[in-house]
Amino acid sequence: MVELETQQGPARAHVHEAEGEPAGSLLLTHGAGGGVDAKDLAAIAAVLPPLGWTVALVEMPWRVAGKKVAPMPPKLDAAWREIVAAVRDELPGRLVMGGRSAGARVACRLAEELGADAVLCLSFPLLPAGKPPEKSRIGELLLPIRAGLPLHVVQGMRDPFGGPDHVRRALAGEGVEIDGDRVRVDEAPGSHSFTDGVTVADAVAAKLAASA
Repeated sequence: MVELETQQGPARAHVHEAEGEPAGSLLLTHGAGGGVDAKDLAAIAAVLPPLGWTVALVEMPWRVAGKKVAPMPPKLDAAWREIVAAVRDELPGRLVMGGRSAGARVACRLAEELGADAVLCLSFPLLPAGKPPEKSRIGELLLPIRAGLPLHVVQGMRDPFGGPDHVRRALAGEGVEIDGDRVRVDEAPGSHSFTDGVTVADAVAAKLAASA
């Protein structure tokens, strides 16, 4: 575990180093209501290092400080910029940036700016709770695609913030071709919190192997 100083207080990176020659790195953070012990993040940290991928799971400053509510996006983005700057040179190979829920949103907003090579979105909250469909967050999901970055989305089949079919339709409505190479949308059991983290990790591993 590495402590990282930011202007909002310390963050923490839990680094799981690749076994053997590293193929690349995943830099992932948690959502607004949980931490790096989420099923999907924990499974990725267990499954990917034996396959040659370093996995760094980041606890954002608000979480380290023991707060229960995440700050607004501008503060999340500001902290993520500092975190990426602090750890990028320590992470080998190409960088897949991402996270779950609010963490996926941060990654989408900043992937191009911070030099990510690809983006991984777990439980992307496409449809804000209690808001009409026209308030969809598809604009954020489009940012890495428009920048030419590969995008992998894994959604729970019963996610109230938008299941895999919701995401596929939203992307198709914006003229995005879901081809499995540049843009891939997978599904996993459960709702916004997956019931089986290993299924998610296996989907991530399959996508990384296919794009190697």
